[in-house]
Amino acid sequence: ADGVYRNTGPARVFYSESDAIEAVKGRVDTPVKPGDIMVMCGRGPMGTGMEEVAQITLALKHLSWGKEVALVTDARFSGVSTGACIGHVGPEALAGGPIGKLRDGDLVRIVIDGPNLNGSLDFVGEGGKEVSAEEGASILKRRTAPDALAADPRLPEDTRLWAALQNAGGGTWGGCIYDVEKILQLLKAGGEALES
Repeated sequence: ADGVYRNTGPARVFYSESDAIEAVKGRVDTPVKPGDIMVMCGRGPMGTGMEEVAQITLALKHLSWGKEVALVTDARFSGVSTGACIGHVGPEALAGGPIGKLRDGDLVRIVIDGPNLNGSLDFVGEGGKEVSAEEGASILKRRTAPDALAADPRLPEDTRLWAALQNAGGGTWGGCIYDVEKILQLLKAGGEALES
């Protein structure tokens, strides 16, 4: 009623769109259910070259309870996506972003203030227990990326190079500013390190 979307729920973490679709369709032991916050990791530039994940939002759209599920991803959406979908989260999982450190069952809070054009996406608990922002930051800092988080082996070499250059330029979280001099300095420093 006030133009603000609010949702706090358990994370359901996926590393491939096909696994996420199977969970939405109920074809796994623990299907997605109303109130879940789906998290798709490793699907951004470094993972898949910036996969478009509208299939999940389309599947949710056709379920009577689909509007009660949010989707958070480091991938992108097409213009047909609807519902609570937050994409191109950065830093992406494979660049060390916190999205890659979320685990099934973690509590995630989403607040999107439409009238004021701002929002937040926060890790707020684990094991059913809410934590403070400081505790949450500490928990995520201690966690390592899971083995399942990896770049798609079919990622073309030119796409890997594009993603690496984007990352060197600050990534999407750096404001999508491509500082050519900074990138060249990083490449030169890396080349000198390889020579020594």
